[in-house]
Amino acid sequence: MGVRKIQQNNLGSVVLDRHSDAGNFKLWSSCRRKIIDTMTCGGGGYRHRHTVHSPVKEKKPECRSDEIKKSDSFKDTENIKNKKSDKLSELLRMSELWEEEEEAVKKKVEVLEELKSVVKRLQCGGNDDVLGGAKDVRKLAKEDSDARTTLALLGAIPPLVGMLDSRDLGFHIAALYALLNLGIGNDTNKAAIVKAGVVHKMLDLVKSPNEGVIDPDLSAAIVANFLGLTALDSNKPIIGSSGAILFLVKTFMSSNEGNANSQVVQDCLRALYNLSILPSNVSPMVEIDDFVPFLMATLGDMEVSDRILSILSNVVSTPEGRKALSGVKDSFQILVDVLSWTDSPDCQEKATYIMMVMAHKSYRDRQAMIESGVTSSLLELTLLGSTLAQKRASRILEILRIDKGKQVSETFAVGSMGANVSAPLCGSIDSMSVGSTDATKDSDDRMMSDESKAVKNLVQQSLHSNMRRIVKRANLPQDFVPSEHFRSLTSISTSKSLPF
Repeated sequence: MGVRKIQQNNLGSVVLDRHSDAGNFKLWSSCRRKIIDTMTCGGGGYRHRHTVHSPVKEKKPECRSDEIKKSDSFKDTENIKNKKSDKLSELLRMSELWEEEEEAVKKKVEVLEELKSVVKRLQCGGNDDVLGGAKDVRKLAKEDSDARTTLALLGAIPPLVGMLDSRDLGFHIAALYALLNLGIGNDTNKAAIVKAGVVHKMLDLVKSPNEGVIDPDLSAAIVANFLGLTALDSNKPIIGSSGAILFLVKTFMSSNEGNANSQVVQDCLRALYNLSILPSNVSPMVEIDDFVPFLMATLGDMEVSDRILSILSNVVSTPEGRKALSGVKDSFQILVDVLSWTDSPDCQEKATYIMMVMAHKSYRDRQAMIESGVTSSLLELTLLGSTLAQKRASRILEILRIDKGKQVSETFAVGSMGANVSAPLCGSIDSMSVGSTDATKDSDDRMMSDESKAVKNLVQQSLHSNMRRIVKRANLPQDFVPSEHFRSLTSISTSKSLPF
């Protein structure tokens, strides 16, 4: 180190000796400053493109990495914030749910307290409280199924049934409509109402020992209750044996005279239909004078015809019902008229069911059907009716065809025996053959009734119309003549396959 310092000092002295003037010293100092700057900072006059730009290129990746780190840290903070906000919103939602549940519980408690107060008024209140409680039960049970169940469990049914013992008409109507709403869609309540003795109490209200007129509003309320209670199968035998059928029948028959509204008529028919489902209820129903004839006479009214046919469909399921129906004058003629109601396929189906059951059970009824001209209507129904009506009409035709075939065979046997006895004993073979041919033709014409001819013509027309339709669809010429095979099938179908 000492040697280097000595050499530097000697060098400085030599330079000072050689350039002792001030100008040279300044030049040297400026050169020295440039050399030092170049060595320390890479600047100065000696610059290359590589040395100038390389430091910039090396600094850029450092800046990008800083930016990436900053963006990553920003994302992390955002994620943390989002998580915190999600947790906060979740807590808010849970708090809202808790509040809603608390409100629902409070409402349920309030409703329960209200129902309890209503039932308490029915059980322990005065006349005004009892009447107001019955009206409240009617209002609360109208559209709320839970309220119906709760009110019944709290004991609302017995006091409502007890209100029917009062002499006040307002009490009766309020209690009846409250009971009606309690039984809507609730079989348990329906059974409990009947068990409480409401059936006989309602019938006691409509008894008129002094031949007085029953209040129409009271009658409508009782009919509506019978409709709702008869929907339960376990109630059908109880109501059917109580005398309610007679009340419903009388109400229905009097309503068609203009003494009641259409809603009462519909309710009566629906209640009677519910009762007629049980076979044991059919006997007391058909034993009422003029009931079945009245039903048959009312079939022309389209507003009630469908329900009447539904009742008759249950009535013919019993021997008593079939006997009552066949005993009505022109009963089959009326049913044949129903078969022509093309705008009411339901009525056609029910009418064919009634006739099918009666034709299957009774030979006498089959003969009455043939005499009423049912065959042509049944044939038309097999072509134009609904699927169910077609099947039932075909079944009836098959039953009638079997009976007619037996009659024809018996008639033919008797006729052949008579021909053998009364055959001419003289004459030529030609004259005998001609005479026998003419006689056979005349006898065939006599045996074929006007009804059979009409039906035969109807079937021929339908077959020819079908043939024309086939020709039109196949684009055949209009003067197309069917083959002998088709004509033979036509003749066979119109002569041998008919049920007579």
